[in-house]
Parts: sequence; C-alpha cells; structure tokens
Amino acid sequence: MQIEFNAQTIDETVKNIAVQMMIAAQTAPKGRGVDTLNFLVLTGAEKDQLAATMDKIALRDKLDFFARDAQNIRSASAVLLIGTDNSVRGLNCALCGHATCSQKPVNQPCVFNEVDLGIAIGSAVSSAGMFKVDNRVMYSAGKTAMEMNLMKKTVTTIFAIPLSVAAKSIFYDRK
Repeated sequence: MQIEFNAQTIDETVKNIAVQMMIAAQTAPKGRGVDTLNFLVLTGAEKDQLAATMDKIALRDKLDFFARDAQNIRSASAVLLIGTDNSVRGLNCALCGHATCSQKPVNQPCVFNEVDLGIAIGSAVSSAGMFKVDNRVMYSAGKTAMEMNLMKKTVTTIFAIPLSVAAKSIFYDRK
C-alpha cells in the first residue's frame, strides 16, 4: 500500500490529531476533579460556516481581526472548539467577586471553570505541537461559535483552535 502526501491524507490525519487533542484536554487536571469541559471538531462546510459568520461579525461590530481570523479558519483543515459551562463548585471562594456561589450571576463564569479551560487548552495545543501541527488559540472564532450556539446552552466560554499543515504556518505573518 502507498500513502501519498496530499490534501486528503493531511485532512484525515489532522482530524485524528484533533481527537488526540480532545483526549489531552479531557485528561488535564481539573479543580476538585469536576469536569465542565465540552469539545467539538469542525471540518468542511461547518468550519466554513464558522468563517462566514466571523466575516459577518467583523462587518457588524467593526472588528477587522475577526475577518483576518476567518481566513485562517477557512485555510485550516479542522477547528477544535473547547468550552466550559457556568456551573459552580460550591467553594464560596469569592474569586469571582461575589461572597458566595449562590450570589454569582448565572451567566458569569466560575473562576475554577475558566482556569480549568486554560489548562485544558494548554494541554491540547501541546499535543498538537507534539505532532508538529500548526495551531493558534482564537478568541474570535470561539466567540463566534458561542453566537452560533454550536455547543450546549450551559456553555459560557468557548475558545477555538484551528489546525493546519503547510510549508509555512498560516497563523503567523498575519495582517
């Protein structure tokens, strides 16, 4: 059997690496051992719809970097979305600015969930790096995914990680 280095082989391999990234994020440490993470991989038409919606937001909100990032999303083989919900840990830690968890507004994220999300993102991109797949953490694409309701309703924060294999990283030298 022969395996050619072509767009189809790259796309299939990148999808498999995205699954490895989800595993790395899932197994990352979590505060009190509570899992609030959600994952979704976009490819093909769904990935392109994310980019198209980013373009619309760029025009609507006059945010040029959304359009720039949308081009990166279009050029990527896949996009991993990692999000967290807004549940509380019941610690009454006041790190969110409220004395107790019951005083925290329902749409305000719990600090522990946000920290866990950051650790999970670091673990995921580290995994991509081990496979030498170019990637970039994007707030813009995550915010767009939130607006598109791509994850369940309880998810309050999403970041996107587009993945690319090219002779030169598509995520740098951007204007």
